[in-house]
Amino acid sequence: MRSDKLKLFTGNANPALATEIAACLGMDLGTAPVRTFADGEIYLQIKENVRGADVFVIQPTCSPVDRHIFEVLLMIDALKRASAERITVVLPYYGYARQDRKDKPRVPISAKLVASVIERAGADRVLCLDLHAAPIQGFFDIPVDHLYAAPVLVEYFRANPLENLMVVSPDAGGVERARAFAKRLNAPLAIIDKRREEANVAEVMHVVGDVEGHHCLMVDDMVDTAGTLVKGADALLANGASGVTACATHAVLSGPAIERIRNSRLTRVVFSNSIPLKEEAAACDRIHTISVAPLLAQAIKSIHEETSVSGLFV
Repeated sequence: MRSDKLKLFTGNANPALATEIAACLGMDLGTAPVRTFADGEIYLQIKENVRGADVFVIQPTCSPVDRHIFEVLLMIDALKRASAERITVVLPYYGYARQDRKDKPRVPISAKLVASVIERAGADRVLCLDLHAAPIQGFFDIPVDHLYAAPVLVEYFRANPLENLMVVSPDAGGVERARAFAKRLNAPLAIIDKRREEANVAEVMHVVGDVEGHHCLMVDDMVDTAGTLVKGADALLANGASGVTACATHAVLSGPAIERIRNSRLTRVVFSNSIPLKEEAAACDRIHTISVAPLLAQAIKSIHEETSVSGLFV
């Protein structure tokens, strides 16, 4: 690996993950302090030479989403003007991903707009992790590598097996993801039929599949307010499940999410560290995190060396 030409930078969204990725690659993060003026404007400066370099900007666009997106845009612009040869934006979490279509009159397709501004700022390619909607890849006219945290999460549950396991999709839209987990863990599959009346409000209707006597593993891409998670666990236990564990890639955990998990009947909730855990979440003994830094580091290494990343999908 030509480490002399490889540079890693990060904003303020998740420096711990970026530092861990750099350590996996045996290098240090580039110096690019990001600070805020008194009026709220963001200021940054790339403090080292990047001329002709292959640069990776690592930044999940988590809360506060707009600020972290703008940090990415400013960093891309600074790197472009400093003559970086190639700029890859690494987005462990893609903000606005749930606004990926026009489902009501006169609403924006926000996920497309975010893709457009990242591309327009000067990014040459993008590396994503578990997009909420895979077709978002098509919103970019530059190469996109879309990784999944499933191999990391599956390995965790192989090392920490659940007795009489059954994998459960919390809604119809997540069946493909849950089926992949079930196949890898050699477990049966069930589905929760959920009706959502409005955003962030979920009502569980019934469970499709016989979960009686099984320890259920609910699999999702993100947990926001945890309403789906908690009501899903209650429905599974009401149908005879012996216990309920959950896992998801992104710990968004907005509003009452942490309190809901703390007061729920869930045994454990496992997240990746794509988004930094809030202090309250880190203190909750039911919430556990596992690192996706080795996965992202390997992808960065493969992109830099122009080798295939397909081996990371198995």
